[in-house]
Amino acid sequence: MTVKIPHVTLNNGVQMPLLGFGVFQVPDDQTQKAVEDALEAGYRLIDTAAAYENERAVGRAIAASGIPRDELFVTTKLWIQDYGQDSAKHAFDRSLDRLGLDHLDLYLIHQPFGDYYGAWRAMEDLNRDGRTRAIGVSNFYPDRLADLVTHNEIIPAVNQIETHVFFQRTTDHQLMREHGIQHESWGPLSQGGQGFFDNPVLTGIARAHDKTVAQIALRWLVQQETVAIPKSVRPERMAENLDVFDFQLTDDDMARIADLDTGRSQVFDHHDPAGVKWLGGVRFNT
Repeated sequence: MTVKIPHVTLNNGVQMPLLGFGVFQVPDDQTQKAVEDALEAGYRLIDTAAAYENERAVGRAIAASGIPRDELFVTTKLWIQDYGQDSAKHAFDRSLDRLGLDHLDLYLIHQPFGDYYGAWRAMEDLNRDGRTRAIGVSNFYPDRLADLVTHNEIIPAVNQIETHVFFQRTTDHQLMREHGIQHESWGPLSQGGQGFFDNPVLTGIARAHDKTVAQIALRWLVQQETVAIPKSVRPERMAENLDVFDFQLTDDDMARIADLDTGRSQVFDHHDPAGVKWLGGVRFNT
């Protein structure tokens, strides 16, 4: 039986599934099968990026599924090398061609570096023209997000940031709520780091609800109306990750999970000058 996934309403009225499927770090030769399995399991939000270099495989899976386009929510992202008003529009066209689609549901600026102002102006045009139903950003910390909101006409619909039980992003979440921006989590399972699957708090809560640690972490996100995009190449894990809408975490559960927050990224420090310089030099075949 297909799970009915709740939706959130973005600041422009577009409906977005609360739980989706991400393909970050899924090898290109495994992506089509993984997305086909995810769609079969019931996922309707698929998240990719030009920098993941697997958009074509995502597109093939969508085409093979036979699912009507209006039942899907497809996200991809613009990489740093293609920022700037003109280059961003060309990069959008290339992503759309690789995906085999005539429009996107959500287009994101992937990193808060380089000429993201020029990229945002291009994305505003694409949104006005109906080529992407919503536009947003990824990896924007509160200062950068507030700056973009203050000086542009269209407020981002989404900010997709690393968010999980060990990096809870409470300040970010509050700022997004104040501006009507949807919080979306990448890395919702902490990429298995910091002893995630053996954490005694999470395992204890999981036992109490007869659920897995992954299901507890995902429930913690969706219970706060934070969109999550877990990834897996195993169909049984895909189904497990969807099975989080038949129970509720208690106030005590939520308080215990709140104590797990380290306030630090498990992946990349966007405030580290050396890391920022390195990221700005990364090039992909976009």
